[in-house]
Amino acid sequence: MGRMRRRSTLEWVNATPQRRQEKLEEVTAERMADVFFSLHVEGIGGLWVSQGVRRKVRMANGVAEPIYVSETVDRTMNPTFRQIDNSACGPAITRLNHLILKVWIKSAKMEQWRQHLEMSLSMRNLQYLGKSLDRFHHVLPPNAVILHLTDGVYTHFTSLSDYIPPPISPSARTTSARTLPTSSFDALLRLSKLDDSIQDAIATRDKIAADLEALLEANKDALAERDQVAEADDRLKTIDFAKRTVEKQLDKARKQQVEKRDSISKRREFMSTDTSSRSTVSAVMHESRPEIPSSKDEHNVKQKVIGNQRRRICEDIQRCYPIQPITGKTLAFSIRGLHVPNSEELDSEPPDRIAAALGHVAHLIILLSFYLSQPLPYPVNPRSSSSTIEDPISLLKTNASTTQTYKDEKSLRTYPLFSKGVPHFRFEYGVFLLNKNIQVLLESAYNVRVLDIRHTLPNLKYLLYVATAGEGELPARKAGGVRGLLMAKASGGGEATPVLTRTGSSESVGSALSGVLWHDGMKTAANGKLKSRGAIESLKKSIEGKSG
Repeated sequence: MGRMRRRSTLEWVNATPQRRQEKLEEVTAERMADVFFSLHVEGIGGLWVSQGVRRKVRMANGVAEPIYVSETVDRTMNPTFRQIDNSACGPAITRLNHLILKVWIKSAKMEQWRQHLEMSLSMRNLQYLGKSLDRFHHVLPPNAVILHLTDGVYTHFTSLSDYIPPPISPSARTTSARTLPTSSFDALLRLSKLDDSIQDAIATRDKIAADLEALLEANKDALAERDQVAEADDRLKTIDFAKRTVEKQLDKARKQQVEKRDSISKRREFMSTDTSSRSTVSAVMHESRPEIPSSKDEHNVKQKVIGNQRRRICEDIQRCYPIQPITGKTLAFSIRGLHVPNSEELDSEPPDRIAAALGHVAHLIILLSFYLSQPLPYPVNPRSSSSTIEDPISLLKTNASTTQTYKDEKSLRTYPLFSKGVPHFRFEYGVFLLNKNIQVLLESAYNVRVLDIRHTLPNLKYLLYVATAGEGELPARKAGGVRGLLMAKASGGGEATPVLTRTGSSESVGSALSGVLWHDGMKTAANGKLKSRGAIESLKKSIEGKSG
């Protein structure tokens, strides 16, 4: 024979990776296959196998049913299968000596399963390879089947020429000549008797199971009737529970119906009452409709009179607390001769003068609030140079020392209008609240926008200017309107002398009116609400006390 020519691989030198991958897949498809095996025993079949697996084996070759079919290993050349679990089998199978092993394959080019190998295994003629295959390095023949049993690894050769005994390690060779003891005849005899007893027990168990199956089959109708009775009881319980649930829902619906009927009746009563009241009001409106024009005119007259009286009162207040500009300075004013600078320049004047001036401002603001009917968001407590103002809206963050100084929340919310003996930031915040009161009076009473709230006296002067503006002459006071200013005759029929304030001074009536002061205190009205009490009310009380 001539020398064989070496196969050329030059065609793969310039091949693309895609072509190489396709070639590799073709070779793999030719050599790889899906594999499973089945075990067969003559006269026995289908004990471990499910219906689907039996159908798979019948489709493979139409042979008798196997006693076991393994799982399918996909795409492999050297498959490894899971261990066989024979715990559900009896000794008729587990003690068998001969088995038939069939290996089935299906490649990508095959349409059906095909039997690849059939081997008749004799469990007594298996060849032992060792405890494991870690030290076994001999070549096995093609299509060799390796069995992993509890005591080691075995294989089955079709001929003795394929058998190559594994090398025996030097450590495994025995060098001792002593004889090791083995089982005695009595022990083996007892084991044989024990095996017979176990076989008898298994046979008895199978017989009892068959008798039970026959008994169950004979009493199948009675058992079915018992099951039907139990199912009927369960259905009755379910129906009873559903009935109780529906009854509860029905009771709840009835209660809701009664409640809704009561609600509807009450609404009808309210509607009838409202209809009658509306008819009454409509009748009153129709009756009073001719008087509406005169009521409107009277209302307009009263509003005009109230406006004129407010102008006169603001003129009197302006005479009591004159606010005069300081020559040579822009937006600089003084109240009763005391200069109040911008809120950012309060340190430019002595603290005593600033405190006295702010006391005048606080008194003037609270008088304007009373006469203009505009409540102040920040209440003022005018006490001359020790006046204070409260902030019921917000609370400033304070440190531990300030919290200890002011025990209750009311004292924390009260801010001084004087700078001596108090934290400076509380004095500045009090001045800020005072300026906010002036802003509220301007914007609420006269809809005037304040450009800069830091100018205390300019804004207050502008407020008085707007309050005293108007057309026509100021109305005069009614004679005898104030008891404290009534004329009293002198003793002996002389000329009448004015009875003035409780100080007993003999100033003129105009001076007395221009010097009206605010006396703190509140009095309760007939409806339980509180209303303010002013200087005229105080004068009336003092005069009544003296005349009494």
